[in-house]
Amino acid sequence: LSSIAKKFIVSESEVPTSWYNIQADLPVPLPPPLHPGELRPCGPEDFAPLFPMSLIAQEVSAERHIEIPEPVREVLSLWRPSPLIRASRWENMLGLPPDVKVFYKYEGVSPSGSHKTNTAVPQVYYNKQAGTQKITTETGAGQWGSALAWSGAQFDMPIEVYQVKVSYEQKPYRKAFIEACGARIFPSPSTRTQFGTQCLAEDPQTNGSLGMAISEAIEACVTSPGGAAKYALGSVLSHVLMHQTVIGQEAIEQLAVAGDYPDVVVGCTGGGSNFAGIALPLLGQQLRGEAPKSATRFLAVEPAACPSLTRGRYCYDFGDTAKMTPLIKSHTLGASFMPPSLHSGGLRYHAMAPLISHIKELGLLEARAVKQSAAFDAGHTFFKAEGILPAPEATHA
Repeated sequence: LSSIAKKFIVSESEVPTSWYNIQADLPVPLPPPLHPGELRPCGPEDFAPLFPMSLIAQEVSAERHIEIPEPVREVLSLWRPSPLIRASRWENMLGLPPDVKVFYKYEGVSPSGSHKTNTAVPQVYYNKQAGTQKITTETGAGQWGSALAWSGAQFDMPIEVYQVKVSYEQKPYRKAFIEACGARIFPSPSTRTQFGTQCLAEDPQTNGSLGMAISEAIEACVTSPGGAAKYALGSVLSHVLMHQTVIGQEAIEQLAVAGDYPDVVVGCTGGGSNFAGIALPLLGQQLRGEAPKSATRFLAVEPAACPSLTRGRYCYDFGDTAKMTPLIKSHTLGASFMPPSLHSGGLRYHAMAPLISHIKELGLLEARAVKQSAAFDAGHTFFKAEGILPAPEATHA
């Protein structure tokens, strides 16, 4: 057997008891979302039709740590802490020098197979506490829809999912998973909403986009009888990114066990939650002067076919195609941008999370766009060496 330690697993007692909010450590505050009609900073009442007040409070909080409710932590402990693994066989396959080590945080151990469950569980929990009767959402490749559907089953919450049409057709097993959880799923655009019907009338062959699916899910929420439904988002918003920081917090403890600390932290970016989960707690250490190394680089990698961070404008824009959301300041390709039908469905979003964009504007992270063929080639070599076939999105990292 190899003398190189592969897996760094800490005990269940190391599951974080709070989420980390990097907004407490940023040198410049995040630009606020704006009301689309009045162009004033949005207040809690502007988000109330979509989200419970507990999540709205998290979205605007400047507290460094927000406690994870015990019922949420109990569900998360089914798979957390997730393992930190050294990719030593991949290092050898790539011919890396002996002093170069590659570690990865494996989120495939979650019930839905991705990091998305880390935020789906608390979002469903807070909605249940608020008396919400149904949650609507969108999904691209299906990881987020799967995570929310499974989480809905944990708290007896009905879930309604609008999946981008091209991914709905490419990935039938996601539909099977979502329905097995008791949730409902529809290809987007659909005839269930006025906006979806309009999109199909304009282009009956449209592949759909995350922007379209978001619009449908929001419309389904705000038109629900008696306002009984709420909406959930799997990326982009600050509270969603904050929920993912359990990943990086665990990684810090596991790296200490390994006796290492990263020179470079890499994550794929579509809306920003994957990258945020691993990067923000480590970046927070840098900002507070608590990191063992002071020059760690943070690299966000996106698809060349949907390059919001590397080629988008940093400006206020809508988060959906129908222009129903507040205006958010981020790197954007335009709310009407229609991405090509690349297989990385989870990265097919026109804009970046405002928090990730803001951090890039502060010069605290780097961004790079890669072509899908190169990403898939890297994922293939990783699979041959490590025995894990990454999702198309993760291969970009």
